[in-house]
Amino acid sequence: MNDAAAPLRILLVDDDEPFRTRLARSLRKRGFEVAEAASAEQAARAAREARPQRAVIDLRMGDGSGLDVLRELRRELPEVVSVVLTGYGSIATALEAMRRGAHGYLTKPADTDDVLRAFERDAETRVETVPTLQRVEWEHIQRVLADCGGNVSQAARLLGVHRRTLQRKLAIHPPPR
Repeated sequence: MNDAAAPLRILLVDDDEPFRTRLARSLRKRGFEVAEAASAEQAARAAREARPQRAVIDLRMGDGSGLDVLRELRRELPEVVSVVLTGYGSIATALEAMRRGAHGYLTKPADTDDVLRAFERDAETRVETVPTLQRVEWEHIQRVLADCGGNVSQAARLLGVHRRTLQRKLAIHPPPR
């Protein structure tokens, strides 16, 4: 992936430790240097120390927004190529991430191949990573259902749909990204 003698440096910012650790391990196996950060504060420090050429940034973290991390990273390292990851994809956040300089936007679950492909996309194809409306709806339903502890009746009330309608939607496999 990198033609130079030195390995490409990647900053990986995600507060989901198992996901971050797994992705970092996979990237290292492919020959990348990876600096990890679990928070927005750690990301700023890691970026100053590692001086990454690429960054993978989670949208939602406990101490701040990945969009703020992206803005600060672009200010410090304008040439960095960034990909924003989220478990809560929406067209609005995808567009905002692109406006702030993200090169790609991926919904979780994303694997190493997805991330590397997002780094390689050129500017004209970046919009392809915006989730479909059906995917956003499905992810929103999953998030509300998880917040309700799996209680379909409660989730249906919060979503403003009939319980049977929600059950039919849940029976459908996740739509493609």
